[in-house]
Amino acid sequence: MKLGRISLIVIGLLGLTAYLSLFTVLEVKQAIVLQFGDPKKVITEPGLNFKIPFIQNVVFIENRILDIDAPAAEVIASDQKRLVVDAYIKFKITDVLDFYKTLGNENVARSRISTIVNSRIRSVLGEQPLNMVLSEQRSTLMKQITSEVNDEVKNFGLFITDVRIKRADLPDANSQAIYRRMQTEREREAKEFRAQGAEIAQTIRSTADKEVTILKSQAEKKANIIRGEGDGTATKIFADAFQQDPEFFDFYRAMQAYMESLDNSDTTMILSPESDFFRYFGNSEGRSPN
Repeated sequence: MKLGRISLIVIGLLGLTAYLSLFTVLEVKQAIVLQFGDPKKVITEPGLNFKIPFIQNVVFIENRILDIDAPAAEVIASDQKRLVVDAYIKFKITDVLDFYKTLGNENVARSRISTIVNSRIRSVLGEQPLNMVLSEQRSTLMKQITSEVNDEVKNFGLFITDVRIKRADLPDANSQAIYRRMQTEREREAKEFRAQGAEIAQTIRSTADKEVTILKSQAEKKANIIRGEGDGTATKIFADAFQQDPEFFDFYRAMQAYMESLDNSDTTMILSPESDFFRYFGNSEGRSPN
């Protein structure tokens, strides 16, 4: 019975020792074995490994490509235009020991990388005009920034795989000012267009009124000419008819005068029977009764 208890205790101690001594490194991780805080061993391959219990401990570090969403940085281009740049970074820990000695953990690494990247963005983009930063040449500028950042972080056991601009906008104050300037410009253009339209409309109306006046004048002129020619023709016809038979013409004119004068039954006329107006009454030849 006593021997069984001792066996259980020994087995338990062995199990505890194995639990505290063995550790597994996953494929996505790297490990550093520390002894009282000092690095003793670097493990980059996945698998089962051994450490001295109670004396050594293990720190696991990512082996995958990591990303950082850097805080926005305000850049002043070479033409003094301001721009707010929001970038993201992809990086990998290539030397675990240098990384641990210089930075210690990922949080410190992310902060340090963001600071360096923003500094490089300001220096590189600040040497270019705004239109260059917003053009297709931006990819070349980003490669230059990536190269310069790598030169600064290589001693940290890091490698920057990519730096990209996620967003590039004007500062809010500049955006509002530009918007107001654009709005003012559009309103000015609208007023100019309306003024030009009113001027053109007035010109069209004036031209139309002038053409109408000319057409009316020409029409009246032609009408007067035609009317005069008609009156002249009528006069000539009457004159020719009078010359052919003066007595009949005189009789015809008298009949017209009677018709116009006596057309209304209420007409009252006081004339002498011997008046020349009634010379055809009772005398077909129209001679005066005297």
